[in-house]
Amino acid sequence: HVQLVESGGGSVQTGGSLRLSCAASGLDYSDTYCMAWFRQAPGKEREGVADIDSVGSTTYASPVQGRFTISQDSAKATLFLQMEGLKPEDTAMYYCAATRARSCYPGSWHFGISGQGTQVTVSS
Repeated sequence: HVQLVESGGGSVQTGGSLRLSCAASGLDYSDTYCMAWFRQAPGKEREGVADIDSVGSTTYASPVQGRFTISQDSAKATLFLQMEGLKPEDTAMYYCAATRARSCYPGSWHFGISGQGTQVTVSS
């Protein structure tokens, strides 16, 4: 079965950087997946952050465009989220998700498997 384990969260000051990782196991590599990061801040709904499809095409939510970069290792066993220029409004639990799909579509992470999350806290 698919298992996703996030890591790399922490506490940083405004303007700082973090690199999140998501170790994936149990994926059927004969199939295609949309891999994504989403987040949930206290008292708020979950929101998509970024996604990447099987051919490497990426999309980003407007609030993180230009600051965050999603990527995968060549084996597609690890998903990354490089976060630069962090702001207090980026504070949230961050989750990765794997959705069996030919390509990513808005909100595809809703229909995938996700991990337990890693906490990111940005102080002003």
